[in-house]
Amino acid sequence: MTIRTILVDDEPLAIQGLQLRLEKHEDVEVVDTCSNGREAIRSIKTHKPDLVFLDIQMPGFDGFSVIQGLMEVEPPLFVFVTAYSDHAIRAFEAQAVDYLMKPVEEARLADTLDRVRQRLSEKRGVEEVDRLKEVLAEVAPGAMENVEAIDDAHAASRYEKMINIKDRGQIFRVDVDSIEKIDAAGDYMCIYTGDNTLILRETMKDLEKRLDPRRFQRVHRSTIVNLDQVRQVRPHTNGECFLVLDSGAQVKVSRSYRDVVARFVH
Repeated sequence: MTIRTILVDDEPLAIQGLQLRLEKHEDVEVVDTCSNGREAIRSIKTHKPDLVFLDIQMPGFDGFSVIQGLMEVEPPLFVFVTAYSDHAIRAFEAQAVDYLMKPVEEARLADTLDRVRQRLSEKRGVEEVDRLKEVLAEVAPGAMENVEAIDDAHAASRYEKMINIKDRGQIFRVDVDSIEKIDAAGDYMCIYTGDNTLILRETMKDLEKRLDPRRFQRVHRSTIVNLDQVRQVRPHTNGECFLVLDSGAQVKVSRSYRDVVARFVH
């Protein structure tokens, strides 16, 4: 698997230094280098790379403006590279794969590339299954049933495994497996894990798109539950019930969501 890569930095020496470090990684192919944000947008649209190392602080179009300029196309993976640590929170809010400080350390770069390889492998796995399903649907419709097992194996990769949460001026990387439940409060989400409660500025509708619906189900107008952490169902009055989680916490299921939960809890 070749990782087609573009480097963006207004400092030529910074690009040269990163190129030298990337030469040690045989699967990384640098297809272009850019010295400013406008060049970067044109190059990304032309080359359609897998990965972009993007400087944040550049004259004119900065790194965040580059991402905004690519909203109408399928974006590559981004790794921000900068000399200023105070941009870290915005970088993770922009869903960057990682954030590297200049000068880039070789060990840190290797860790970042491992993360990139994992993300690309998951993405390509889903794309291969989709292509296979399209072909079978045309030439052998009856064979589609045989693809369902493959589809299930890759379905989880479409959803987030880690969620970056900015709370109290810090970035928390939360494993979705550790999330017990999520409560909505306007445009804020309260994320409950076994030992922590974090606040995420995001709507419930948008957050639901990032979570695997086979595991995370809405059980109330303002509550999502991780069904893997449900250990007991307690009937209640008026057709309602309570879910008892592994932590002992209880979550009320409204009547309108009872049938949805029943399909997953046995």
